Amino acid sequence: MAQPNVSHSVTIRVELNNSPGSLGRLTTAIGEAGGNILGIDLIEVESDRIVRDITVLAADPDHAQLIRGKAEEVAGVHVRSVLDRTLRLHLGGKIEVRGKSPLKDRDDLSMAYTPGVARVSMEIAERPASVHTYTIKANSVAIVSDGTAVLGLGNIGPYAAIPVMEGKAQLFKEFANIDAFPICLNVSKPEEVIAAVEAMEPVFGGINLEDIAAPACFEIEEALKSKLDIPVFHDDQHGTAVVVLAALRNAAKVVDRKLGDMTVVVAGAGAAGVACAKILANAGVGRILVADRKGIIFSGREDFDGAKLWLAENTNQDRRMGDLGSALVGADVFLGVSGPGIVTASEIATMNTHPIVFALANPTPEVMPEEIQDIAAVIATGRSDFPNQINNVLCFPGIFRGALDARAMAITEGMKLAAADAISSAVLDDELSPNYIIPSVFNKGVALAVAEAVAREAQREGIVRHTI
Repeated sequence: MAQPNVSHSVTIRVELNNSPGSLGRLTTAIGEAGGNILGIDLIEVESDRIVRDITVLAADPDHAQLIRGKAEEVAGVHVRSVLDRTLRLHLGGKIEVRGKSPLKDRDDLSMAYTPGVARVSMEIAERPASVHTYTIKANSVAIVSDGTAVLGLGNIGPYAAIPVMEGKAQLFKEFANIDAFPICLNVSKPEEVIAAVEAMEPVFGGINLEDIAAPACFEIEEALKSKLDIPVFHDDQHGTAVVVLAALRNAAKVVDRKLGDMTVVVAGAGAAGVACAKILANAGVGRILVADRKGIIFSGREDFDGAKLWLAENTNQDRRMGDLGSALVGADVFLGVSGPGIVTASEIATMNTHPIVFALANPTPEVMPEEIQDIAAVIATGRSDFPNQINNVLCFPGIFRGALDARAMAITEGMKLAAADAISSAVLDDELSPNYIIPSVFNKGVALAVAEAVAREAQREGIVRHTI
């Protein structure tokens, strides 16, 4: 069973006999059932009974029901209700729209809406670039998904994707003060996504593509980048790649190696795997091997097209063949962006001395950290309950903040590299250790540093829009 955690926490409202020992028997039963009590609140008190709310961490919904059953077996206890705290947090959605200017009187209304707003509309009609100055376009991002590859859940559709996109919008606001909107499209073809985004472009200053399955995600991103003159960024690809590069720069310092001397093995040739391979190549990593379900990718293995064709032509120049295990022999870095449990501790042991292992599959990594803690010099995962969490929130808020501030018309490879440098630099040399190669996701200074670096690079490359 997984460990009890807050994402499966419940609040159990109970009636207890108002007598000594009642609460103690209840808490003992919850503990014996594997529940972790987070808090106990007093709700009502009468002469013969007490009503309390017990907040408990469970491992999963079945475990929560088990805990409820054990509580109901305690003499003198009646369970009134069990409330799932995560579902409650999402009641009515997690985001809302608020006005920035008060509407207290007739003057306010006349400027915010008719007749004053007509002057602003005519200003934009005469000088279209001023839309980036006088409307929400200056600070807005569309979070676009078709629901085909949501988190670790797969193709759950656009309706079920909405809570995830709402959460992403919260992160944009919290870390970069960007107004982001969930746009979940009920479509079935890449060209429908492309057409929908192209049609809604007037409102948004940037497009964040999210949870779109490969290979459609590659086609959609490339088409939109060619059609739109605002930043388009597929976070599942490039956000992961940027944070991986940032972490690898610091991990290399820990083991005293240079990127140019390293061999990196990437497990997974989907959206994240391709983007990671590309950014590592651009950063000067010496040798990159990518393995999919059929083994190591090399030129001539089969008739590749699309993103895998790039991998075949630009990685594994020695044309090594074999499975993932054979690729790991003598390698310096394992980067997993695939699925749970695909490598073993014995295979990690065949890597070079002091190997670096980034096992990023969620919620279950490619190999569990406790299995290789005596083998690997540096370990990172995508989880928050282990050190060195590789989390895209370190990247995308700052990248879009910098792009919007600079009025950038695209997000370039140079801007991604600048973002990675800013993230890695947030960990000072005297702070660097095997358990601290990447800053905390709650370090809000990271987004500011990324934004500044990205804006500078956009200006240096000359891809910025001149507005009034």
